[in-house]
Amino acid sequence: MKSITRTLLASTTLALMTATGAMADGIGASLLTQQHPFYIEINNAMEAEADARGVPLEVSIANQDLSKQLADVEDFIVKGVDVLVISPVDSQGALPAIMKAKAAGIEVITVDVPAEGVDVTSYIGTDNYAGGVRAAELMGERLGGEGKVAIIDYPTVQSVVARIDGFKKGLEEFPGIEIVAQQTGITRAEALAAAQNMLQANPDISGIFGFGDDAALAAAVAVKSAGLSEQVQVIGFDGMEEARNAVDSDPVMVGVIQQFPDQMGKMAVDTAIAIMNGEEVPAEQPIVPGVYTGK
Repeated sequence: MKSITRTLLASTTLALMTATGAMADGIGASLLTQQHPFYIEINNAMEAEADARGVPLEVSIANQDLSKQLADVEDFIVKGVDVLVISPVDSQGALPAIMKAKAAGIEVITVDVPAEGVDVTSYIGTDNYAGGVRAAELMGERLGGEGKVAIIDYPTVQSVVARIDGFKKGLEEFPGIEIVAQQTGITRAEALAAAQNMLQANPDISGIFGFGDDAALAAAVAVKSAGLSEQVQVIGFDGMEEARNAVDSDPVMVGVIQQFPDQMGKMAVDTAIAIMNGEEVPAEQPIVPGVYTGK
């Protein structure tokens, strides 16, 4: 009788834990946004790979809200996921959540955006610094080594910091090119305002580098609105379909540094599975970016 009672109690406890979400396994993923095609591709690739390999995956979307991301990670910790995949909204701000996950014995993988101030099991993302250098090379080529350029930035995200650092380093090879303005423009609307401000203050700008496709597309709109289509050339970073189409059809958009989010999503799930199987994984898994300048 005691054995039966213990079995019933254990079964009841298990059912209650499952029903309340207090018990889980597999992968918990906190992605920065779903308002950008890049992250939609990461999400879709993760779900497809997890489904193909039969591994539980739960995805939460932070919507570029650090407080929500911290709460989502806390929820994954309570549920007891095996591996946390995170694209930090803020490279430094996500530190407490990542530290708490690690303290709970959860392995952490960062995707696209690295975390600052903490070691994670693996970082998967574009070699952003190299991509920034390639953007500078393209800008230098298109401007003939002479001109004034502006940058639209997103300084709280370490991957963007690396892009901008690479861009500035790459421009050192073109002493005739001067950076005359740099402003933050996270959303497309903010990037449009930043581009307009920089063009008004520096009407002789001949090139704009947008940290991402949204920023670059917004800059192209500002350039055309200012009647500077014959003067200013814009380069973006991501390589989403809308930006590639713009490069194909809009003379202002001269190129984009192309990332491969589908590779990132698949690699994140494969890495998480390897970790769950007790395998060693590389601490960094850089993906070499491409350059798209038209069909």
